[in-house]
Amino acid sequence: MATWSELTAAFPRVEVDAAIAEGHLVRLRRGRYGLPGLDRDRAAAAALDGVRDRLSAARHWGWGVKLPPERAQVLVPRGRNVSSQRRRGIDLRWGSPSEEERRLGVTSQVQTVLDCARFLEFDSALAVADSALRDGVTRTELLLACARLPRTGRGTAFRVVELADARAANPFESVLRAIVIDIPGAAFEPQVWIGSIGRPDLVDRCRRVIVEGDSFEFHSDATSLNRDMERYNAFVAAEHAVLRFGWRHAMFQQDYVRATVAGVLSARERSVRRCTECVAA
Repeated sequence: MATWSELTAAFPRVEVDAAIAEGHLVRLRRGRYGLPGLDRDRAAAAALDGVRDRLSAARHWGWGVKLPPERAQVLVPRGRNVSSQRRRGIDLRWGSPSEEERRLGVTSQVQTVLDCARFLEFDSALAVADSALRDGVTRTELLLACARLPRTGRGTAFRVVELADARAANPFESVLRAIVIDIPGAAFEPQVWIGSIGRPDLVDRCRRVIVEGDSFEFHSDATSLNRDMERYNAFVAAEHAVLRFGWRHAMFQQDYVRATVAGVLSARERSVRRCTECVAA
């Protein structure tokens, strides 16, 4: 992006006018221009002189998200009057972006996590928070920022930050964990080693239950499929129940996932010996 003054300082005005007329430059708002291929979220924020926030900001920071936003998510300063025509196709929110955020055109990393925690569904927010921790954002700075939040949404933000886990490998796994996290008695952890067999996506060590997220990405050939079948068989031989769910299960059939896991946990509680550490506790 560039302002009119930046463009005309670098090129003759006649060339700038020609570039706009031929579609090589696009007018985003008064005095600000960008290339036609400028991504949707950035262009929407620039058009409203706002900043990308929530999932649009998370994607800017390179973090994994449950699903990309259907519309660009933009934050503008409180009191800004934005007509219904200008906000068409944009998920608009009013707030208090800092000067640095306005300069960069995106909410800060910490603010992005908190906004997702406060305004998104729990599974989407957890996927962002997990990804932020993997990227080096610390839980301490997130908790300190949570403490400064207004009362509305503060408890929700604290819950997401406290339950976030950098061990989660990807948003698919984060969403699965969000689905099962409130099952009574469940204690699933991501990426826990089972002996020397491997690290399943989620493990309840006490009840010896494993939850795996399966996708075509990692089973695209016979070798990888056979390798995972042998791995699952080894988990079962080590007295673990293995539950496998596809991406569509996690995204669109969450009641099925939750009911299936809850049923297996209940059965294991009644019939299978638990790990010695859990029994001792």
